[in-house]
Amino acid sequence: MTPLLKGQRLPLANILTDNRCQIDMTVTGHAVDFSCFALDAADKLVDESYMTFFNQPASPCGGVRFSQLNAVSSFNFHLNVLPATIHRLVIAMSIDGQGNMQAIQSGSVVLKDHASYAFSKADFENEKAVMLAELYRKDGQWRLMIVGQGFNGGLDALVQHFGGEVAAAEPATASNNATNEQRISLEKRVEKEAPQLVSLVKKAAVSLEKVGLGSHKAKVCLVLDISGSMNGLYKSGAVQKFAEKILALGCRFDDDGEIDVFLFGKNVHQPAAMGLQNCQAFVQQALHTYPLEGDTRYGLAMEAVRKFYAPANNGQAASQVSPAKIPVYVMFVTDGSTSDQAFTEKQLKWASYEPIFWQFMGIGKGRKSKSKKLLSFASSDFPFLEKLDELQGRCIDNASYFSVAAPDELNDEELYDLLMDEYPQWIKLAKNSGILI
Repeated sequence: MTPLLKGQRLPLANILTDNRCQIDMTVTGHAVDFSCFALDAADKLVDESYMTFFNQPASPCGGVRFSQLNAVSSFNFHLNVLPATIHRLVIAMSIDGQGNMQAIQSGSVVLKDHASYAFSKADFENEKAVMLAELYRKDGQWRLMIVGQGFNGGLDALVQHFGGEVAAAEPATASNNATNEQRISLEKRVEKEAPQLVSLVKKAAVSLEKVGLGSHKAKVCLVLDISGSMNGLYKSGAVQKFAEKILALGCRFDDDGEIDVFLFGKNVHQPAAMGLQNCQAFVQQALHTYPLEGDTRYGLAMEAVRKFYAPANNGQAASQVSPAKIPVYVMFVTDGSTSDQAFTEKQLKWASYEPIFWQFMGIGKGRKSKSKKLLSFASSDFPFLEKLDELQGRCIDNASYFSVAAPDELNDEELYDLLMDEYPQWIKLAKNSGILI
């Protein structure tokens, strides 16, 4: 096996088989994380989905895959399937937790069966992240170069260097560590009791990590419109599939493996919670007990949710904050307007003093959608939801709105990213206002 030195370049034309290769990394002395950045001609990350690491182990095209086996971390590359816009693949190493690269003892980067680069703490000083190696295109061929460039600012500095966005992460605490252990236990339950949710839970986790909420704890509530106009969406199974996606989000936010559900039309109903064991036929069974109704009343539904989560106010007027440790994330789904607009506005204003965040999703045509596919619409089926999103007179902004043409218009990753668009900012506002303690 050929030893490589910092700055050395190795042509791969005679090494690659079907333009595939594997690079293995090992480190002793301290825990580290490895990541791979796919960069364009301007040396910028082509897309956040092309940062491959333990929590996002494959690029969208499948050309980069990350795996770990015992003490060896590996990136498998299938260079033929990478988009032409990708010019460089940079492998980086960052310290997991406190400290810097002086905490490690030794390590290696190995182009499997061909060449290796060895390093130790003597090669570094105060760096928290290091670009170890890169694969790059030159004259139509791929080459490997050993880099060894460090970043004192750590992985965040590296991400920013490549044009990515970094969200403020929650500090590691004993409470967070305990929460993570509980989630590991829940993940095992998901695999056993609801394996169809495994992929969704992982995708939700990635979106939460992006905004610094990987260890965040919250209750999740799904509020579903059961007015007659929703009939087709229920019959097609679209609402059932969407509900499972929200349950997966709930599995990341909470360790009880269930979400609370409210149904509303003319009246409001609260069936049993949706959990891992009853999720597959949950919507069908709920509608069997509570058939579709005439009328649509947002305010009535919001009042019921407030009574359940903020019982001190009992759904009534509120002008002082109601402090709580655990927030509630409400996913509110409807396909039409409401007949109690004035009451709905009051409910949202009063709820702004409570630890409840309202994510409204309209199913139909929307003018004010964060979905790029829908921005071209000149009119909207949801002018009132748009108004709620900007409603004046609230303690803090406690709501967000977007619309989709159908519940499955967005892929899973897009949906979870969109669900986290305004929630992190609300958490900050709620903490600053004393609503969350």
